[in-house]
Amino acid sequence: MIRRHITFFGDVQGVGFRYRARQAAERCGCTGWVRNEWDGSVTMEIQGEEEAIDRVILWIEAGSYVRIRNLKSRNMETVPGERGFRKA
Repeated sequence: MIRRHITFFGDVQGVGFRYRARQAAERCGCTGWVRNEWDGSVTMEIQGEEEAIDRVILWIEAGSYVRIRNLKSRNMETVPGERGFRKA
């Protein structure tokens, strides 16, 4: 179990990114949150198995209008007992 803080850059706002992220995270058994930032990026903290987190990102990228041009990722301490995935 790992937790990642990820910031996505590109065409990531106004394209269903957060909705897709929530759906994918729930289907893959991940927890955390996702939010739009003032600079047009999207930030996500996601917790789960590494392979599941990778699947979530791939699912988001498969969105019709989502274009991830770059991302920054770092590992974090896990949050014990966290439940669900929400749009923040």
